[in-house]
Amino acid sequence: MTRSTTTVEQGTATGREEEERSRPAAGDVARERLLAGLPVKERRLQLAGVSTAVLEGGEGPPVVLLHGPGEFAAKWMRVIPDLVTTHRVIAPDLPGHGTSEVTDGQLDADRVFAWLAELIEETCTSPPALVGHLLGGAIAARFAVDHGDQLDRLVLVGALGLGRFRPAPRFAVALVSHIARPTERTHDRLWRRCTVDLDGVRQQMGERWESFAAYSLDRARTPSAKAALRTLMGQLGVPPIPEADLARIAVPTTLIWGRHNTGLRMRIAETASSRYGWPLQVIENAGDDPAIEQPEALLDALHAALDGAATRRQR
Repeated sequence: MTRSTTTVEQGTATGREEEERSRPAAGDVARERLLAGLPVKERRLQLAGVSTAVLEGGEGPPVVLLHGPGEFAAKWMRVIPDLVTTHRVIAPDLPGHGTSEVTDGQLDADRVFAWLAELIEETCTSPPALVGHLLGGAIAARFAVDHGDQLDRLVLVGALGLGRFRPAPRFAVALVSHIARPTERTHDRLWRRCTVDLDGVRQQMGERWESFAAYSLDRARTPSAKAALRTLMGQLGVPPIPEADLARIAVPTTLIWGRHNTGLRMRIAETASSRYGWPLQVIENAGDDPAIEQPEALLDALHAALDGAATRRQR
């Protein structure tokens, strides 16, 4: 009797373990919810030793969207539905971010540039507009220095690398706290520093915000993603790009900045605009992430940069 009972108990435990293994992880569920309903298809490409998740959709001139540190391609979810009506949109998870995994060798700056060159070659039939936010902006600007012939134009949205990274003290504390201990509470505190009105953003996005926060936390707690964040920020995000290199960027370049960006203050954008002659578009009522907080205003600025003021789409 005891032996039989033990066998049943062992079988039940084994069944539970198999059920748990077959059940999708919370991060995977959150990612699926973020992508649901977006007018894009996801595919996986092997690029420079990185198994890369890429969102693609739309027809027209190609636009490559590079997200910020610790983020993923779906962070562009509030602008993609509009942008695909006029452009071919390519939005990858950066190496080591989202579900893009380094499968061969070590992650470093040279691999990131090789990865981006292969991404453009594989997905774009003509030189694309390269749009980068924060870390994605630093990568885009550094790439444009020596690879401008592969680009049509460059758009830097609150980009790192254009000056010294000296965030406001409260922003810095929130950022360091979240990196050290990613919890719902530290995530909320950081986003209150990233936005002007987080409560308004959460209300507008509804359940999609909950999925966004859940997936962000899942990635922030993943050791490989944390390691990739440290590497890319250390090599590409935090160090200022030399002025001589920025002056070598030959493709048309536009800056887009949130008025209330306390991570990368307006004076960084104003100095770069004045020094290099790059047009600066300011998004009112936005912090460092206008794609999430003010998507309509960001779309107007993007279309002006991508299509030119003379052909700017009327809203």
